[in-house]
Amino acid sequence: MSDTWAGPALQVDRLVVGMGGQTILNEVSLSVPARGVVTVLGANGVGKTTLMRAISGIYSAASGSITFAGEAITHLAPHRIVARGLAQAPEGRQVFSSMSVRENLVLGAGALAGREFDRTFDEVLQRFPLLRERLAQLAGSLSGGEQQMLCIGRALMSRPRLLLLDEPSLGLAPKIVKQIFDLVASIRDSGTAILLVEQNVRAALKVADHAYVMEGGRIVLEGTAAQLRDDPRVRDAYLGGAAGH
Repeated sequence: MSDTWAGPALQVDRLVVGMGGQTILNEVSLSVPARGVVTVLGANGVGKTTLMRAISGIYSAASGSITFAGEAITHLAPHRIVARGLAQAPEGRQVFSSMSVRENLVLGAGALAGREFDRTFDEVLQRFPLLRERLAQLAGSLSGGEQQMLCIGRALMSRPRLLLLDEPSLGLAPKIVKQIFDLVASIRDSGTAILLVEQNVRAALKVADHAYVMEGGRIVLEGTAAQLRDDPRVRDAYLGGAAGH
């Protein structure tokens, strides 16, 4: 993404994605500004991960468009999308279990080399001091929380302007979930735009600036995080009603 680009980091317009004759995403539109956190909320199976994979180039769009910093990326290969400054930390962590922590991080760096690689590697390890202690350890031997940190760290090694985070708190203990969301806030504050898919609605709305709610492959609600926290439909469905408010 060019430093001179003044528009949104990401624009998704009327995106349709189908699989096996079934429509998974049905004319989904959303926007992510150049800074801040946008979250996509919804129950399991509504299409959130499909959306992230379509943005990353893993799934093909049947129609609609995906624009990153003003450039159409709808039909670009995943590695070309990463090279333009968009990286994803996928659902389920998906580290390379038989490789070391260091090797996982190096893979995330892509074409970075020399001083730029050294600077980025050091920045990531400063953000994740625990990973520095485990550089030689096999990624598969890390705890769930440590693997999630490695997954995010690996994505940050490409120096993305936009980071896609897919269910970063999934399956983690509450103490680790807090650490992950503190980390999300820190990444946001450093100037990286974030698109966050998350089932922990309460935590997501605390860190997000804007939010979308998906049901059945469609966006059914959108607004600022504060607006959605106060929306009775969101409170009743995701925050435990009035008690959650």
